[in-house]
Amino acid sequence: MKNITIEILGEEDIEQCRELCGELMAFQKSKAFMKPERFDGMNFDTRMKKSWESALEKHAAIAKDGAIPVGYVFSTVESAEGMKNSSFRLLSDTTGFPERIGCLSNLYIRDGYRGSGLGSRLFDISMKWLESFSYMELIYIFISNGNDEAMDFYLKHGFSYSHNVLGGFITAVSRRVK
Repeated sequence: MKNITIEILGEEDIEQCRELCGELMAFQKSKAFMKPERFDGMNFDTRMKKSWESALEKHAAIAKDGAIPVGYVFSTVESAEGMKNSSFRLLSDTTGFPERIGCLSNLYIRDGYRGSGLGSRLFDISMKWLESFSYMELIYIFISNGNDEAMDFYLKHGFSYSHNVLGGFITAVSRRVK
């Protein structure tokens, strides 16, 4: 790691995450013990770009080593009702949930940069952004099955198990804000 910089991305810049998002989907598939083939249809266009376009609020940051992208974080503010009605049915019921929910949607660090603290830096940027909304009460992260390292990372950062999605294909962790 020579010259790591982190840039906040605007809508016109998210294309910079295309390759990294593809790597994240392949990484998740490689870790999955349950229905890894579900990742075959997941890519930048079906996951990040689609989420970017439908989110109430969105935020992305990319880490670069010189000019080479090596990691990114993508976060959104979603409506509870939208999460209930999403293709993954991230929430089965919205009773008792705040109207808007923060989501850390993607966090990925390329191999060779993991364990350097870069993931924590990107995580902190995401949390600071999500917590900047005065109405924010609840933040979710949805972790693909088999990604035990990610689960451990988020639990160490104050998140707690919430529920399973799609019979355990995804595990939801959450943290109350304030």
